[in-house]
Amino acid sequence: MTDDAPAPDLRASDADRERVAEVLRDALAEGRLDMEEFQERLDATYQARTYGELAPITRDLPASGTAVAPAVSLTKDPVTGGSWADRIVGGDDSGLSTWAVAVMSGFERKGRWTAPRRFNCFAFWGGGTIDLRDANFADREIVINAVAIMGGIDVTVPPGVEVVVRGVGVMGGFDHREEGVPAEPGAPRVIVTGFAFWGGVGVQRKLPRAERQRLREERRREKQELKEERRREHLERAERQRQEHLDSAERHRRELEESRRLHDPLNLHGTREERERRPEDR
Repeated sequence: MTDDAPAPDLRASDADRERVAEVLRDALAEGRLDMEEFQERLDATYQARTYGELAPITRDLPASGTAVAPAVSLTKDPVTGGSWADRIVGGDDSGLSTWAVAVMSGFERKGRWTAPRRFNCFAFWGGGTIDLRDANFADREIVINAVAIMGGIDVTVPPGVEVVVRGVGVMGGFDHREEGVPAEPGAPRVIVTGFAFWGGVGVQRKLPRAERQRLREERRREKQELKEERRREHLERAERQRQEHLDSAERHRRELEESRRLHDPLNLHGTREERERRPEDR
């Protein structure tokens, strides 16, 4: 391996696999590979994940240096399905988790839980996480009262929820970026208030984990379908190029035979079998 060659364990890109597939297609058209070998190597190309797996595929072919280096969630299961009306459960705050404290430590409220009408939290030299993406809501409007002293508290809401920030910061601050986003019909409102001193309260909007997983699966399927489509295109192009190569070779052979008959009518330069054939058999 040369100094500028990619390390075998580096991940290969789609462009690297396409370059290898192009070399295989040319090799098939030139007769260096038969169709069975071509299909086996093409399958291995699209299954390769690293440069070390790509390199052997074209090692015995011209221009084999085709691979060039380009420069658990521990929470409970999310709420399944349902509209906003299904997630606003009503009732009072009795029996619900209504406060959290972190002093030189941390706290979390995430996964499948019910956010009360008012949730009080305090962080001193520590941090806290309040994740509402998979939560139910005790009412259509809930209040998160966050106090952060030389610490931080992060509030995560799902898309569609209206956010109102009313906190006060002294040498600290509250995140107002998610304010002003229109709410979906029937979605709850989350009011974030409190006080931050040498600390901060952040508010961010993220997709629920189940939705993110679904989108990842869709992108994976789309990528796999694209790879299969490219593989079929390579097979079809290779077969067409191979057939063109065979047709060209056949035309060249016929042209040579025709030229020989024109310039050698007595067949002086023909094969011994042709010269020994009886004239009436010719």
